[in-house]
Amino acid sequence: MVGDLQTAALVTSEGTIDWWCTPRFDSPSVFASILDPERGGHCRFAADLTEQSGATTRQLYLSDTAVLVNRFLAPSGVGEVVDFMTPVEGAGPVDRHRIVRVARVVRGSLPFTFSCRPRFDYGRAPHTLSRSDDRSAVLHGPGTDLHVQATAPVVLTADGDDVTARFTLGMGQMAAVVLTSVPSGEPAAGPPSLDDVTRELKSCRAFWLSWLRSSTYRGRWRDMVNRSAITLKLLTYAPTGAPIAAATMGLPEQIGGERNWDYRYTWVRDASLSVRALIDLGFEAEAHAFRRWLRDRIEAGGTGTGNPLQIMYRVDGDPHLTEQVLDHLAGYMGSAPVRAGNAAADQVQLDIYGEAADALAQGHDMGAVRGWKAIRDVLDWLADHWDRPDEGIWETRGGQKDFTYSRLMTWVAFDRGIRLATTFSRPADVDRWAKVRDAAFEQIIERGWSEERQAFVQHYESDVLDASLLLMPRVGFLDPRDPAWLSTLDAMDRELVSDSLVYRYDPTASPDGLRGFEGTFNLCSFLYVEALARSGRLQQARYAFDKMLTYANHVGLFAEEIGPSGEQLGNFPQAFTHLALIAAAMALDEQLDRAESRPEPGAGTGGGPGRA
Repeated sequence: MVGDLQTAALVTSEGTIDWWCTPRFDSPSVFASILDPERGGHCRFAADLTEQSGATTRQLYLSDTAVLVNRFLAPSGVGEVVDFMTPVEGAGPVDRHRIVRVARVVRGSLPFTFSCRPRFDYGRAPHTLSRSDDRSAVLHGPGTDLHVQATAPVVLTADGDDVTARFTLGMGQMAAVVLTSVPSGEPAAGPPSLDDVTRELKSCRAFWLSWLRSSTYRGRWRDMVNRSAITLKLLTYAPTGAPIAAATMGLPEQIGGERNWDYRYTWVRDASLSVRALIDLGFEAEAHAFRRWLRDRIEAGGTGTGNPLQIMYRVDGDPHLTEQVLDHLAGYMGSAPVRAGNAAADQVQLDIYGEAADALAQGHDMGAVRGWKAIRDVLDWLADHWDRPDEGIWETRGGQKDFTYSRLMTWVAFDRGIRLATTFSRPADVDRWAKVRDAAFEQIIERGWSEERQAFVQHYESDVLDASLLLMPRVGFLDPRDPAWLSTLDAMDRELVSDSLVYRYDPTASPDGLRGFEGTFNLCSFLYVEALARSGRLQQARYAFDKMLTYANHVGLFAEEIGPSGEQLGNFPQAFTHLALIAAAMALDEQLDRAESRPEPGAGTGGGPGRA
């Protein structure tokens, strides 16, 4: 993934951009061949290796940046295509976005091919082509123009309403192609020069290196934690501070199945947890921006659901996410239907108030009048509505239930609210909040616990286990070494864990209203590592964590799930996965440091056998 903090593109290891929406993450796609190779559209820029036996490709990020390099190694030469988008800084959204693609040869010589075949509006709208010279072309779509501008020796050739090029570079030579999306009829910048492109590349690299210097993480897994932090940053819409759940839509949780959702929106839950991960790494500016966005959503109210918060929004705060099926797209590996929009936006998921309160409680700005009033009003509402069924964290479409996790987050919401009221001496009905907090605790202990399973369960009417409850120790509901928690962890070990990978729940035991199955859920696998570490099972935790890292793709990115053969499933890259990786690494570092600092058995400060 490359991005500019307002939109993002995916690039294959063969040099094809097969996903890009512009001018925002949640805008209709320009390239979507990942969902349909024929109708989706793509932009390919790569060395032509068709006649060179033994040729290989490699893909990597420049260390600690979002600059992507595709390498092409062949008997005749070694070349690269470098892809990047310069982050758009400033307060407001912009309506033009640039993907810069730079080809260069470092040994020998290589032929290159370029093809730009956009398919606007998710492949539903035709486009036209106009050209001013042999290095510039404009592809006109509905409301959006895509300018293609190249440097020598690239010569753009019309192929119907698309453009292509073929050229050869020798050692030390470079060429660049810049894709710029603008509103219809507006000009792009002037023709690019190699000097300009080189300066822009240096600027992009410097941005990421400078941003990452704010990280306070110095632990054992710095490369993976840094990559996850950059990924969370790339998935955050800078003008509002709203993180999205993933860069894509429609990628299946089961190949050939129907669980193909649109994740390009801001879930209150996912965003709160993402921001918590960034806070833990020291990125306070991102946390402050999200808290401001969240406060604005609370103050706006009027979501149409009767609740003070909707479970998800568009990145600008728009609550309308009408779901539609794009039945003209074949879907990833034939996985249909492809959905745009998300009907789950109207669901009731009471846990979001706990995650929101936990995120708000991390900052000192909640002492401000507007911030405090927002959270107080939400908790006063929740005190009247907490004890009712909902759809739960996993957005099941099988009916509302009394989910244990939702009650757990009710406890978190009031626990954090009481702390804030006390810390900042703010007016609140703290006595009432404490009664609700305690009632939620008692209810979970009495009704969320199964004597038969010796474990906390998914909802009050079942004995089904649920991996969302792996968060119980982290939020402070139970001590990580409490016998009830250790028994729950053992039950999950037996039923939900497969070679350190963790399923969310068993849909055959707890029908969720959808056909088919899914892979193991990466968020839960990393939560499992964290729970093991905090419970003192360090050897098991470290082994599970190290194995989990092997399921990342070749540049350290994760989708939502892992399939039976280790394949990535679900939307990509997934914020849930990367925020949980950060939390697991930090918890494991903390517990390992503690273990390593303890004196060896028999060691002491006196003159006994332990003295050196």
